[in-house]
Amino acid sequence: MPITRCPNGHFYDPSTNSSCPWCAVSTDDNVATQRVVPNIGSSEGATVRISSAPTPQRAVAAQPGMSPIEEGHTVAVVKKKSGIDPVVGWLVCTKGPDKGRDFRIRSEKNSVGRSDAMDISIPGDETISRNDHAFIVYDPKKGVFRIQAGLSRGLVYLNDEEVISSEKLKPYDTIEIGESTFKFVPFCGEAFQWERETPGEK
Repeated sequence: MPITRCPNGHFYDPSTNSSCPWCAVSTDDNVATQRVVPNIGSSEGATVRISSAPTPQRAVAAQPGMSPIEEGHTVAVVKKKSGIDPVVGWLVCTKGPDKGRDFRIRSEKNSVGRSDAMDISIPGDETISRNDHAFIVYDPKKGVFRIQAGLSRGLVYLNDEEVISSEKLKPYDTIEIGESTFKFVPFCGEAFQWERETPGEK
């Protein structure tokens, strides 16, 4: 069985494919095609599904009706049961490069840092660690907010006191992270709580 090598270094069987099946794959991330490629050790070709996007970066839908999530990403209980990830509060920057901006707090554990991968991404302040400078936690069962020290070397202050482990948050508490100052503004709590219903329930 003659094997041909294309200019890009791919090997294919010219008796099965008129051109390189690998080079013919669409560059559209949302398009998946089928190509006949050589089956080593056999005279027959094997039809395989080829996707142009790398598997780790492809978003998949966890359940029908839910928005796509990145494969392997942990979903909060409220989001899994309701289909949405509702806001439960905000951090409002009152001092620093992001002064005037608000940052949404979601249910359960929120990581805080400069990186886009953080739940609360604060990109403007270079003194804030890229990853896990702090954690803002909302417990939907108890309706309680807490702030926790992060995994980085950077310190976190609550009302001018260093956060050593975990401290309860009260409305309009002052939080200092890096060179930025924030006011904590809750939405959920004793007065309001998102219902933890399953899709389809009235």
